[in-house]
Amino acid sequence: MSGSRQRPYLKRPVWIIVLVNFVILFLIAAYLYPPATSAACFIFSPTDCTLLNQPPAPKIPTRELTDDETISQVVIKEILKTPPVESNNPKIAFLFLTPGQLPFEPLWAKFFQGHEGRFSVYVHASKEKPVHTSHYFMGRDIHSESVSWGKISMVDAERRLLAKALLDSDNQQFVLLSESCIPLQNFDYVYNYLMLTNVSFIDSFVDLGPHGSGRYSEHMMPEVETDDFRKGSQWFSMKRQHAIIVMADSLYYTKFRYYCKPNMEGRNCYADEHYLPTFFNMIDPVGIAKRSVTYVDWSERKWHPKSFKAEDITLKFLKNLTTIDDIVHFTSDEKRMLTGPCLWNGIKRPCYLFARKFYPETLERLMFYFSNYTTLSV
Repeated sequence: MSGSRQRPYLKRPVWIIVLVNFVILFLIAAYLYPPATSAACFIFSPTDCTLLNQPPAPKIPTRELTDDETISQVVIKEILKTPPVESNNPKIAFLFLTPGQLPFEPLWAKFFQGHEGRFSVYVHASKEKPVHTSHYFMGRDIHSESVSWGKISMVDAERRLLAKALLDSDNQQFVLLSESCIPLQNFDYVYNYLMLTNVSFIDSFVDLGPHGSGRYSEHMMPEVETDDFRKGSQWFSMKRQHAIIVMADSLYYTKFRYYCKPNMEGRNCYADEHYLPTFFNMIDPVGIAKRSVTYVDWSERKWHPKSFKAEDITLKFLKNLTTIDDIVHFTSDEKRMLTGPCLWNGIKRPCYLFARKFYPETLERLMFYFSNYTTLSV
């Protein structure tokens, strides 16, 4: 071994090396992507910075709006920016859309009991007037017209229910339900869930498959373009401002009335699945949750959702429905699914307040389990 003295190797601390590398990367990034403030721009950017001191350029519309669109936008914007009418006794309007009998009236009566004055009931029976078994439903039938599945008459019935319920200024939230719907939570939970949030629970998602965008008709242009077209469940919960906007709309409703029909141009377009999801995606996309609060099982991917029989009704099954906190949209685009968390005021919460479709034979078991599965609290 050589006896010559070697110069000791001087090691730099690791943190100094990391700091130097960070500064180099920062200067490179700042040079390529100069900060938006004018002072930083003059320091880092090789380009002209005077544009940063100019007011932002006005947004140039892609096309000139029609007169009807201009009128519609003015009305909608005025409604949205007008504070809702305050009520000393805010209520939820429960809107039942049914062909006739309401087999779950006893269950709903159990749900409503003890909460008188905090809700209203409206029944649209399209084929035969139901014989009511609960006093909560007696005298609550409204003028009804015939409804055909998949046709604009379904939307007409929804609008008819909303119009009737809007006559009561205390009604602040409007929930659309069918004869096969059941409550999944207790009344207080439902009331707080809806009243303490400022969005409407209107389902709206993109389905690029044949039963989504494939139903779009170019006759809807220029007001409704392909990229605007959305799909969603018809079973909504809507705040008062949005209910008024639905009443005020004629432009977009007319487009769907004439150009979203079964067997039109080789397409089966169903207005109740597309009108409100598309309309609200266009006029107030941040004002809707883009999901429904009514559970429906589309996992079988058939024309109609799965229906539940008496043997399906167990406490475990019902508990599972009440605790689902991720939304699943089954699309017709190569059988892909869209999933995401259910957010309530920015917090992940259970998705569903109601569920369908349940056969009348499930009533006895649902009544038996009701107090045990509706136990959550907000």
